[in-house]
Amino acid sequence: MNPNKIINGTFGTIWVNNEKWIETKSFEAKVTGQYEDVDIAGKLGKSRKYIGYEGSGSINTNKVYSRGAKLLAEAFKTGNMPEIKIISKLSDPSSYGAERVIIKDVTFDEFTLAKFELKSPLEEELPFQFGDYELIDTI
Repeated sequence: MNPNKIINGTFGTIWVNNEKWIETKSFEAKVTGQYEDVDIAGKLGKSRKYIGYEGSGSINTNKVYSRGAKLLAEAFKTGNMPEIKIISKLSDPSSYGAERVIIKDVTFDEFTLAKFELKSPLEEELPFQFGDYELIDTI
């Protein structure tokens, strides 16, 4: 394995509803399988039946814009939630290619209304859930 082919996260980018969030510091989206335990006669070990999945993740940004408030403040007050789609792209000029994923049916769990700390650069975290995804490019 050539260590120069390991992808550097510096070149990761996300778009939320087609708007590029250049101030993104870190991004994670993961899928967790859901299973139901099943007992099988004559078998002492635990068996499981796959019944679905759930998607969750988090966006961490350097606090440059009021991203969470702009996207969610009115929606949380009125109950009229926006349709949200996230596109993630991870590439590195020295790697074997790029990885792109579309994350659909996104709902954000919370946003920070106000926060500050003296002599400290601020960050914002936006945890989310999602119901669907599509792998566009893989390496």
